[in-house]
Amino acid sequence: MLVRFWGTRGSIAKPGPDTFRFGGNTSCVEVRSDAGTLLVIDCGTGAHGLGQALMQERPDGMEGSLLISHTHWDHIQGFPFFAPFFAPGHTWDVFGPSGLSGSLRSVLSGQMQHAYFPVTLEQFAATIRYHDLHEGTFRIGDVTITTHLLNHPALTLAYRLQADGATVIYCCDHEPHDPALASGLGPLSGQDLHYAAFIEGADLVIHDAQYTALEFPAKLGWGHSSVEYAVRLCEEAGVARLALTHHDPLRNDATIDLILAGVRADLAARGSPLEVLAAAEGLVLHTTPRTPEAANGAPPAAAGTDPTAGALSGDPGGPPALVWVTDRDLEAALTTALRLEGLPFHVCGGEADLTQRLERDGASLLLLEQALPVRDGPGLVRRLQETPAMAAAEIPVVMLAAAEEQARHDDPLVSEWLVLPVSESYLRARIRAWSLRTPCRWERARPPQDEERRLQRLAELGLLDTEREERFDRLTRIAAAAFDVPIALISLIDAERQWFKSCHGLATCQTSRDLAFCAHAISQRSDLLVADTWLDERFAENPLVLGEPRIRFYAGSPLILDDGTCLGTLCLIDTRPRQLSGAELSLLHDLRDLVLLELSPQPWPVALHHS
Repeated sequence: MLVRFWGTRGSIAKPGPDTFRFGGNTSCVEVRSDAGTLLVIDCGTGAHGLGQALMQERPDGMEGSLLISHTHWDHIQGFPFFAPFFAPGHTWDVFGPSGLSGSLRSVLSGQMQHAYFPVTLEQFAATIRYHDLHEGTFRIGDVTITTHLLNHPALTLAYRLQADGATVIYCCDHEPHDPALASGLGPLSGQDLHYAAFIEGADLVIHDAQYTALEFPAKLGWGHSSVEYAVRLCEEAGVARLALTHHDPLRNDATIDLILAGVRADLAARGSPLEVLAAAEGLVLHTTPRTPEAANGAPPAAAGTDPTAGALSGDPGGPPALVWVTDRDLEAALTTALRLEGLPFHVCGGEADLTQRLERDGASLLLLEQALPVRDGPGLVRRLQETPAMAAAEIPVVMLAAAEEQARHDDPLVSEWLVLPVSESYLRARIRAWSLRTPCRWERARPPQDEERRLQRLAELGLLDTEREERFDRLTRIAAAAFDVPIALISLIDAERQWFKSCHGLATCQTSRDLAFCAHAISQRSDLLVADTWLDERFAENPLVLGEPRIRFYAGSPLILDDGTCLGTLCLIDTRPRQLSGAELSLLHDLRDLVLLELSPQPWPVALHHS
């Protein structure tokens, strides 16, 4: 395979005299197999130059494929400037991950709206087909491609390309799962070890290396690798050659030279066979197999199988999600979530219809309802397990049920019990996780054991939906100032929402309970301290972390009355990761106790009545 770099810069284009040698354009790499299959990986500003070159080579038309790692701007800004898209007779397939916000096509069209750009996707003259991807393997021409999810704030894929007996891997953008590995020291474990297995034995790895180990701690959570981590990973995985890319926009040519010289000196000192280079615009690399065995190439797909199975998502020809519920509101919520996620689905009219559809079409996911005495969900699943379709494939089964039904009928054949009621955002997140076969890094809190009594006590106090009061607002102002945080709240957890009796630094007065960090605090009835939400499996994909107010730090102390009832929390929120010292935690407790004094029974303001 031939590899040519057209863009090597990260974050923002930085052309200029001090970036001339390694380049100022953002990510874009051209790959060609010996048979002529053309692949373009990422479409940053470097795609402009590549597009001009392709038009000179084949002005009358050509076929190619564009693989997008993710849809951050530095990886797609060249999309509207890629000349072959404007030329009749050209045919391009565009592949990439789609996120919670919509399909790949809809995300790409966003930057070409009238407010930002005068040309829309519909004005492209070429034939362009869009394909949403998740983890799996597929084939383009003679190139076999395997995808792997990376650790980045946006849904991001690495690509492993195998052709001509050689393996090329592209990994941008990625942050070590264990931040300590940014130093390049220590053993790989967990997800980092799994990631090393993905790149194992590659002839060339093109890897994000935006920061050095010294710079990394200040950039933790930004989703990028250190040079030292990339080197450590490739040594562990037995990679032949590593190309460092996604150069920081503040990095000039001379600094890259120094970093590269240091890496090579360290490798030479310990006798490492790894070859390391810095990717530069215009650099051309030829990859060849290292062993005669590798030259035989990847095994062909089995006869009768679809080489794209398992990688392409949202394919109308793929197996649908099958839905069978009796509650019409729940059915509407499920179908809306599936439609917004771009997943094919079918609503079944009964068990016979469900079984027939499953045997005929298969299924990507089963969404069923546990609602005795109408339906015995686990019993239904046991009957479905006897069908050939369920025996031949591991089809996830999600059972939707009230909390008491889950406790009564927990069953190992059910992949997940989703307790009702559930918010649309959480429902979409769980469906997306099961469709991608990846963990969902957002957990709802379990209701406390005394939930019924707790809600009754909360109602008796008459606090919900009352006017703001200075006696509470004063305490959240003091908390925000004392801890130097932008947001401080007095949060009361209702049946399906959290409502803020006082909110400093936040415009809204409530959120759904599914989103509530404070719901976890009242469930455990103790302080909840989250130093960095991006590193916490319970909260990393919570919409309040991924979107506004972009919570990175949370500290909540539960408000427990004398009778043992836990109503909510006094909590602190920051947009940066941090820790609380012992003295700071004691101060938080003091402020919480002042809130509890204000909560002591006394005449309350009349609840607001909204017309």
